[in-house]
Amino acid sequence: MSRINHQVRLAARPVGLPRPTDWERTEEPVGEPGDGELLVQVLQLSLDPAMRGWMNEGKSYIPPVKIGEVMRAGAVGRVIASRHPGFAEGDYASGTFGVQEFCVSDGRGVIKVDPALAPLPVYLGTLGMTGMTAYFGLLDIGRPEAGQTVVVSGAAGAVGSVVGQIAKLKGCRVIGIAGGERKCRMLVEEFGFDAAIDYRSDDVKKSLRELAPDGVDVYFDNVGGDILDAVLTRLARGARIVICGAISQYNSVQPVKGPANYLSLLVNRATMTGMVVFDYADRYGGAVTELAGWLAEGRLRSLEDVVDGGVDAFHDTLLRLFSGENHGKLVLRIAQSE
Repeated sequence: MSRINHQVRLAARPVGLPRPTDWERTEEPVGEPGDGELLVQVLQLSLDPAMRGWMNEGKSYIPPVKIGEVMRAGAVGRVIASRHPGFAEGDYASGTFGVQEFCVSDGRGVIKVDPALAPLPVYLGTLGMTGMTAYFGLLDIGRPEAGQTVVVSGAAGAVGSVVGQIAKLKGCRVIGIAGGERKCRMLVEEFGFDAAIDYRSDDVKKSLRELAPDGVDVYFDNVGGDILDAVLTRLARGARIVICGAISQYNSVQPVKGPANYLSLLVNRATMTGMVVFDYADRYGGAVTELAGWLAEGRLRSLEDVVDGGVDAFHDTLLRLFSGENHGKLVLRIAQSE
């Protein structure tokens, strides 16, 4: 009996939070790989805040998902048929396979992964785009030095938790900003941050004055909005701000809120630089090697929040990103590996 591929396609461009009606569920027979192609059974999907931006029309660092297309998503899966010289049946691989159960790929952007070295979700998190974003954003743009103060927003999320740990490895004092007592406690007790600020109950500006009396040398921003504005008031001279994301703005129906305190950049001779991980693709290998080494040594912890469900669970699971329910890297497991 031929296999059926169940898919989730973008049906409409969301206004505010995505709604169930913004998606179309489709099914089609699973295709066979042609010359130079491989067929992957998708096992686990990476759910990322950036997905919200990919749904919008307009110029960005990557073309938007077209209406009617399978929703873009990073994933890991198992090769179940191959006519590609670089992949064999039974290999595990990661790539942009989309929100679907099977994917025929030409191999571009697909890399082999070894589940014997690390669990599959880690290849979507610390050893995947999440880890690459944290690694290059902090080290290349933030350029932290031992003894400096690094502040991370969205610190209990997939990228932020890795950023803070790398900063600690580099000898920095690290302050995380997150939502809720549980997440803040996790940052200090499990990830080794020096301090945490609960933006839901704490006065962020006041807390930064107390925790970073000499100012913030590096700010890794995942949220934008009011928190970015608060950190701008506490910059040290020569500070570096890494603009990685702005999750507080992604579902707003109002225009994006820009920083009111941007003149602090002038006063403190600071810089604010946007970061897109795809710019570092030719250096991923070296980053993975170093990150994997830190994981093996126990100097870096990888946290994944894995939700079980089929592709039909995609919408509800995605919304967990925007309600702050996830801890660490959010992954949707749609099939079990053998």
